[in-house]
Amino acid sequence: MQSSNVWSRSRAKMRLLPDLLAQCSAEATAYGKCVSAATTTSSKQELSRNSCVPEFEALRICFRSAAKKGAK
Repeated sequence: MQSSNVWSRSRAKMRLLPDLLAQCSAEATAYGKCVSAATTTSSKQELSRNSCVPEFEALRICFRSAAKKGAK
């Protein structure tokens, strides 16, 4: 089993992250604002499990479509 292949694939995926964030900046901003708002309004400063699901799903979908465009 070659562990170097695993690390190479992981590094290659991490190199894509800045481009994905740039392409999905609106969705990332919306998710960040939701997380920030959820933690500042809570008295315990904790996120509840399903507080930002729609924003996260939009960001996830954007990342997937941006990654597919970049892979072609």
